[in-house]
Amino acid sequence: MCRPRILMTVSTLGKMLVEDEVFEKVKTELMSWPEVTSQPHRFGGTEFRVNGREMGHMHGGRFADLPFPMSIRNELVKDGGALPHHVLPTSGWVTFLINEEADITSLINLFRMQYERLSGSRKLT
Repeated sequence: MCRPRILMTVSTLGKMLVEDEVFEKVKTELMSWPEVTSQPHRFGGTEFRVNGREMGHMHGGRFADLPFPMSIRNELVKDGGALPHHVLPTSGWVTFLINEEADITSLINLFRMQYERLSGSRKLT
């Protein structure tokens, strides 16, 4: 029997986040957007793409890495919306940690920024 992995973090409501459920919530939302595809990422996890370009990738339901232009990356880090990338901290990549339920919505919003930037005129509602 395969048991779901539990994140080590307990949300502020005292509810544990189930890693696989977190990943599925994000994946379900992203895959509902026009022309988004997913595939295994070369460094592990699952990559999401639009127009042949990577929007970002998730490492299970624990964290995600997203590439932004440096100006956007710097604003996100400065405002606390993401962390410098865990391996390439001086690049345009950011890392987003999923610690509580509200982080799921925040992560989807980061992917939405990427989608709208990489798909040109498509705006999601």
